[in-house]
Amino acid sequence: MEMRKGPILTEFEYRPRTRVVYGPGTLDRVPGLLRELEAKSPLLVTDRGIVGAGHAGRLLRILEGGGFHVTVFDGVEENPSTRCVDECVASADGRPVDVIVALGGGSSIDAAKGCNFLMTNGGRMVDYWGVGKAVRPLKPMIAIPTTAGTGSEVQSFALISDSETHRKMACGDPGAAPRIALLDPELTLTQPTGVTARAGIDTLAHAVETAVTLKRTPFSLMFSHRAFQFAVKALPRVLRQPDDLEARGGMLLAAAMAGIAIENSMLGAAHSAANPLTARRGVVHGQAVGMMLAPVVRYNAQDPDALDGYVALAHAAALVDPADGPTEAVERVALRIEEILDLAGFPASLEECGVSENEIPALAEAAAAEWTARFNPRPIDIDGFARVYLAAWKGRAGIAGRERRRIRS
Repeated sequence: MEMRKGPILTEFEYRPRTRVVYGPGTLDRVPGLLRELEAKSPLLVTDRGIVGAGHAGRLLRILEGGGFHVTVFDGVEENPSTRCVDECVASADGRPVDVIVALGGGSSIDAAKGCNFLMTNGGRMVDYWGVGKAVRPLKPMIAIPTTAGTGSEVQSFALISDSETHRKMACGDPGAAPRIALLDPELTLTQPTGVTARAGIDTLAHAVETAVTLKRTPFSLMFSHRAFQFAVKALPRVLRQPDDLEARGGMLLAAAMAGIAIENSMLGAAHSAANPLTARRGVVHGQAVGMMLAPVVRYNAQDPDALDGYVALAHAAALVDPADGPTEAVERVALRIEEILDLAGFPASLEECGVSENEIPALAEAAAAEWTARFNPRPIDIDGFARVYLAAWKGRAGIAGRERRRIRS
């Protein structure tokens, strides 16, 4: 019998780089953590939304009360650009910064990583496009997420958009991984409901995709399965009851675990298909990847290894009965994804998003050029992407036409 090359036979190296500190109220521990890093002059990187929510001011008071000399940059933009990173670096010019503290969503954390590259190694962000381009040590960093989505707080990559070409650059280096990720679910209570929905769906997509990629390993699968288990239970609770602190904590843990899985297994076709929808049609990433996820699951399930991976996910989250076969298990995964999209109030189809059927060939061509497509478990080309786009354009199975509650930002 021919043995399929699954994760047990894949050569890999697992090296945790980020200490995770979790719990309600743990923001108060930041001064002690900085002292452990022997730091005195932090650069606080955040955005104006976090300032408006009061979190940045609270942390600034905590730090200044602890005797730290703080430099603040609060100009992070969504999907940070090279211009944003340059402005962050300039804000610290001449200051004795010895640690970076990122407070906010994935954009703030990625901008802080980008700033770290330039502060320590000089040059421009394009110089670090790829992996391991830094030649000098980076500064220690503490990442404090206020959304449960990207998992950037435990990853060594920053996604930075070129201000001129608008091309997203993945800049990675082992030293760019935050030294500490502080997960305080109280900080996520102020998220607008739309942000909660989109970030949570992004986490769900990370868990699903990392569970079947060609680079998955026994270690990454532990994080993928646990992240999926947390997300499918906690996300509906958060969407129904935004002040459910326990569910908020579950989503923060799901996001971090899925982020660790990404760090060790990469992503797949759903993310490749989502990016052109964001770039060409302005569909926000969390919504775009969520709408592409179930069609990609059904496409990938034709591959035996991917089928096994989805079955394992279904069992990890107790979505199936012991008597259910693999086909039923995969469909349970796809339907649970669609049910959560429905609860989040996302459009039922790409057609509802204003995408015409005539746009599918161009979208498919762009998706096939995305780098995460190469890690998809089932080979996917332009024709394959056209199939999954068409499925998403037609709409979610069994849900189109059902009365849906719209979540507003």
